[in-house]
Amino acid sequence: MVKFPDEIIIDVEEKKKFFHIFRRPLKKQKKIGRFLRILGPGIITGAADDDPSGIATYSQAGAQFGFHMVWTMLLTFPLMVTVQEAVMRIGAVTGKGLAAVIRENYSRKVLYPIVFLVVLANTFNIGSDIGAMAASTQLLLPQIPFIVIAIGFAIIILILEIFLSYRTYVRILKWLAIALFAYIITAFMINVPWLDAIKNTVIPHIELNKDFIFMMVAIFGTTISPYLFFWQTSNVVEDEISEHRLPQRGGVPRISKSYLKRLRIDTIVGMLFSNVTAWFIIVVGAVVLNQAGIANIVTAADAARALMPLVDTFPNAGFLAQLIFAIGVIGIGLMSIPVLAGSSSYAISETFSWREGLFRKFKQAREFYLVIIVGTLIGLLFNFIGLDPIKALVMTAVFNGIVAVPLIFLILRVSSRSNIMGEHKSRFWSKLGLWVTFIIMFIAAIALLILIF
Repeated sequence: MVKFPDEIIIDVEEKKKFFHIFRRPLKKQKKIGRFLRILGPGIITGAADDDPSGIATYSQAGAQFGFHMVWTMLLTFPLMVTVQEAVMRIGAVTGKGLAAVIRENYSRKVLYPIVFLVVLANTFNIGSDIGAMAASTQLLLPQIPFIVIAIGFAIIILILEIFLSYRTYVRILKWLAIALFAYIITAFMINVPWLDAIKNTVIPHIELNKDFIFMMVAIFGTTISPYLFFWQTSNVVEDEISEHRLPQRGGVPRISKSYLKRLRIDTIVGMLFSNVTAWFIIVVGAVVLNQAGIANIVTAADAARALMPLVDTFPNAGFLAQLIFAIGVIGIGLMSIPVLAGSSSYAISETFSWREGLFRKFKQAREFYLVIIVGTLIGLLFNFIGLDPIKALVMTAVFNGIVAVPLIFLILRVSSRSNIMGEHKSRFWSKLGLWVTFIIMFIAAIALLILIF
């Protein structure tokens, strides 16, 4: 018999049950802790994928076409996982970034055009994201000039990226990304015809006209984005260095099946988070904006109206909706712009064999950080030529959708070569997924170009 302080007497078997009950939550906490530790480059990539360009594109898709484009999220998820898993594996196995691998195995005639297109797309993306952040801030502070806000964001981003560890930076900013959950919450507060939404998710609807194909390519481009290919490849290498699996750049990584499995889980979770969030943004846009007759999002204020049902019980509902929208755009922008600039810098630095890596200090990789600075400032300059920030976001997504096509073909070739990947080269299902992704995006891009010209 065992005597407890509260004078309650129980037998040994009851005592075992007593402790077993309180041990269960601890086991669950440990499992959750292990799962959260798995998350790394993949979840960062997935979060950065829903950047301001993504928010604008998904909102526009819902506003313009209602539920007719929600099915694209069911399609892009496996395609996105396939591509990002391949580039993750390339980084893990080779211990090098994507541009470095291409440089070592292909001619400059292949490397230079690819890097040029990626850097061009990233720079335009940086400019449109900065513009969207400034336009969103103006919703709250209309008295401050747009250009002043844009310059301020560019300076803040550069200071944080150069002088603060990116991992620390992301740990801080990822909490701002929680604002994206406002779309998920809003979906359950409005009268969503869920059967219609689910039906349109599983049954594709395609219109063979310029507007529909334009938006489809934009969705492909903002989910399966070129900058994510270079970013995740190099970020996996950074992860290996931090875990001492890769003592130095150019070394042979110490990888295992369990490590690759961990990275695959990380990638799947990150891409799932990205696509589920995008699905809800389209649904909210379809119900709130499309049904209200708003088919074309022109300003940040138009986009923010999608969140009105979430706060319409408050006295200052309009301001609160704009606040939540602005926090989401600014938070994701602050996270994604360093990813964009870093992706360009990885590509250029690896092309010319410069020392690179966000784990290095500025004085250890001056060229790497100078590319980040120049890319961010050139992107900022796009906002001085009168581009509409919201339209620029969607145009950026379309451009990414076209640029991604040749890159996916190259990733397919690299990941399938045994002299590069060894025993970890792409197998049947990976090759099939990459081919399907390439063919679908190639057809969509060609169809758009035909319809435009």
